[in-house]
Amino acid sequence: MEMTYYGHGTAAERWERARQFFDAKEYVTAAGILHALADEVPEQVAPRLLLARAYYHSAQLVRAERELRKVIELDPVEGYARLMLGRTLERQGRTADAASHLRLAAALSGGFAEV
Repeated sequence: MEMTYYGHGTAAERWERARQFFDAKEYVTAAGILHALADEVPEQVAPRLLLARAYYHSAQLVRAERELRKVIELDPVEGYARLMLGRTLERQGRTADAASHLRLAAALSGGFAEV
């Protein structure tokens, strides 16, 4: 995919562009923008989490898992990332691996896991 136009601009402009593509359900395009942005600001959780969501929604589950693990490394109590990781693992048929992440996500949100 040609990213010349999409990759131009400030980080804030690219973030907004990626969000627009994500909101339009153009997940592959959003991921292309976010991949470079997440690498540019590796300490920030938001671009990497949106990148993981774009990968998840475009069925790039191995990539989604990788990015979610990076998010959790940056912020171990990021409950939504734990939930997404659990769901990503479930979609890969790895229910046993998913269970601990889903339980932790439920605990972080104040709920109870049904797993």
